[in-house]
Amino acid sequence: MSIEIEQPYSYRRRELVEPDWTRLPGWKDITPEQWADVQWQRVSCVKNIRQLRAVMGDLLTDDFYADLERDQAERATMSMLVTPQMLNSMVSEQTWADGRMPSAGEEYTAAFYADPVRRYMLPVFSDRRTDWPSHPHAARDSLHEHDMWVAEGLTHRYPTKVLAEMLPTCPQYCGHCTRMDLVGNSTPTVTKLKLAGKPVDRHTAMLDYLRTNPGVRDVVVSGGDVANMPWKNLEAWLDQLLEIDSIRDIRLATKALMGMPQHWLAPDVVEGVGRVARKARERGVGLAIHTHVNAAQSVTPAVAQASRAMLDAGVRDVRNQGVLMRGVNDTSEQLLDLCFALSDDANITPYYFYMCDMIPHAEHWRVSLAQAQHLQHSILGYLPGFATPRIVCDVPFVGKRWVHQVDTYDTERGISYWRKNYRTSIEGEDVDVTSAEYVYYDPIDTLPPSGQEWWRQHSAETAEADADAAARQAAASRQASVDQLV
Repeated sequence: MSIEIEQPYSYRRRELVEPDWTRLPGWKDITPEQWADVQWQRVSCVKNIRQLRAVMGDLLTDDFYADLERDQAERATMSMLVTPQMLNSMVSEQTWADGRMPSAGEEYTAAFYADPVRRYMLPVFSDRRTDWPSHPHAARDSLHEHDMWVAEGLTHRYPTKVLAEMLPTCPQYCGHCTRMDLVGNSTPTVTKLKLAGKPVDRHTAMLDYLRTNPGVRDVVVSGGDVANMPWKNLEAWLDQLLEIDSIRDIRLATKALMGMPQHWLAPDVVEGVGRVARKARERGVGLAIHTHVNAAQSVTPAVAQASRAMLDAGVRDVRNQGVLMRGVNDTSEQLLDLCFALSDDANITPYYFYMCDMIPHAEHWRVSLAQAQHLQHSILGYLPGFATPRIVCDVPFVGKRWVHQVDTYDTERGISYWRKNYRTSIEGEDVDVTSAEYVYYDPIDTLPPSGQEWWRQHSAETAEADADAAARQAAASRQASVDQLV
């Protein structure tokens, strides 16, 4: 006997849909063969407002383009770069409430403004907060990854794990990018840093460090996005990495599995992944792909096909690391819809949702720690345990912490205090890491009036003191890294 019980969330399996790109005026004549070609996808990326107009035709009003242009000039930390695959998922069939495409002009523009993928890939000025566009403690390198470089681009933040930033570019640029100080082209508001060393020298230095530090067993190969690295170069580096006996896990980080699945479906890439996967399996090394999907509508048949191709090639797992953002996926329904879309048909395991980092001009995306804790509680019990993502706060100078691991939490002022249980290069030998406190901050607009007033009175002096302390700490850690490398 079937018993119907009303639940806060009602599960139903949704069929994945590849949106019809010919609905967009600029792509009405694009063939399926062109769409599936990775080179067409790369050369057809939208890099500026003129190109966006060419694709969208009369669907959007001039007011939207003016809003976008102002954001590019005054707020954007990332330059515009949207793949056809991603643009095609905005206001797509999955989002049409009545099964009808919104009509051109005001109706379509309103739907475009509300679209979750648009909100983080094509942010506009009216999205941003005007009272607190940036938190007083926002920073370009908000996680202080550069302070923990042991070789240029190699961050050793955790005892047994490192992050290898192989290159500073991606096939697409997300507005909320945590590495906005280094990745992508400069914008009117942000002059990007540049990697100083030649790629071959930097990559060699990374391998040299790993060979002489057997305590490291896990390497996240990232950037940027490894999909922008010529496969032959990436495979050659991975072959050398696999020759280091202490390496037991390798994770390839690529949003392009979703943003440009055509890359991961290209025959040379599939064959190359197969070669690396065989070598990894022979050596007992786990090889996984980590992607970055934030909205259910982004999970299409092409994404599922790319994921299955990687699993068939021998990759152990494909996992998703999303970012928790207001207006994108900040309800339990949105998170669960996304997790089931990933799990049911794309064979992608929901893994993490990071709270959006404290970079400049990101306050409209960030949620409070209390909201993140509520969402973690709300999604429990629906998904299998192995596919229930952990919502984590990436605490500066600490690393990932499950949102319920907070030590103390001042909810009035939105200040949370965290502890760590290991030492990195930023702590001296005399630091007791078990008692030191590390701080994270809620968006100020989410605080009660008394908390917002406190920040209005203290933000300037607090930010100045914080900036001075961070500069001193960063200078000391960089010098320590230089001394170690010498």
